[in-house]
Order: sequence, then structure tokens, then C-alpha cells
Amino acid sequence: MITLSPNDTISTAIKLMDEKKIRHIPVVDTNQHVIGLISDRDIRDAKPSILDFTNQEKTLESPIKEIMVKDVITGHPLDFVEEISAVFSQNRIGCLPIESNGQLVGIITETDLLHTFAQLTGANQPGSQLEIKVHNRAGALADVVNVIKNHNVNIHSVLVYPDKNTQFKIVVLRVQTMNPTKIITNLKNEGYTVMWPSIPGSLS
Repeated sequence: MITLSPNDTISTAIKLMDEKKIRHIPVVDTNQHVIGLISDRDIRDAKPSILDFTNQEKTLESPIKEIMVKDVITGHPLDFVEEISAVFSQNRIGCLPIESNGQLVGIITETDLLHTFAQLTGANQPGSQLEIKVHNRAGALADVVNVIKNHNVNIHSVLVYPDKNTQFKIVVLRVQTMNPTKIITNLKNEGYTVMWPSIPGSLS
């Protein structure tokens, strides 16, 4: 794992980021406890103007503790992905160091989150997405799944989010078929509103 100590120089951080093609580096103490974080943005803000030759070398040899973010938000290895994503969104951060027993054990970036969500939703697998409006009641999801089951089609993933009308919810399914037309027709015949995909000439 790539880390820096608070006394490492800004030029060292620049070199590491360039070599490893990364944008964030945790800063740790001798016990591997996270005490700071430095990003490419911090470095850009700290870099002297290209016209300021007198201060350029001095600035780049300054310790990163002078520019690092000290109030660092951290996560735990057992945190759920959706909880981590909420932390990213609420705090507008680009990475999250992960600590266990007060020691750095990893780091999560925005790219890691996007990759994980692609896997969780099955977006990286061949298939089709269905969005169905269902009544907000117990058993509604099971009823929809049973309709799809009758077509012998596997389901990659299921997401549920509230509709503007609290009497309904939207079920988003990723199904293992490139042609869900028969499923859509069956769902509509059962009285469901299929919001996506919309088949031309059919009623939703």
C-alpha cells in the first residue's frame, strides 16, 4: 500500500502520484494510523507559479504536513458499499482510507465504488434492465419475480427505490436476456406499469 509520512516532501508526493498514476495518498504515523491525506488538488494549490522561480524549489521541498488534509474521514472494512457511497456523497470526497484497529488497511476511491456498483447491479453482464412500478406492500417484489421466473430467465440484480407517490415503489431488475419483450407483455397483462423499456405502440 502506498503511503507517505508527514515529513515527506511535496516533490516526493508528486513523484509517487505520477509513477503510480494515483490521485490520493494517505499520510500515516509510525503506527500506521491515518493522520492526513494528500491529493493532487492539494498539490496543485500548493505549487508555486511557473513564473515564480525564487520560491519554486523551496515550496516543492516543503513537508506535506504543511498542505495535507488533517481532518480525515475513514471507513472500516465491514462497512457496506451503500454506506460508503453515502459518505462520499455527503462529504464530497474522492477517496476514503479504511482503518482497522487504528491502522490503515486500504483505501477506496470513486473508481472503486463505480466498479463495485457495476458488479452489484449486473451492469457489466449481458442482459436487459426493467423498471416496474409496484404497489408499496409486502409481497409485491415476490409477485414480480414470479412473473419473470415463468419465463426461465435469471435475474442479475434487484434494486428498489421509492416513487413520488408513496403508495408505489419502483423495482429495477437486471435480467439475463437481450429480448425482454415477452416478459414486459406478461407484466403488463398482470396489471403492472413497466416504466422501462417502453415498447412503441404498447400501453404502459
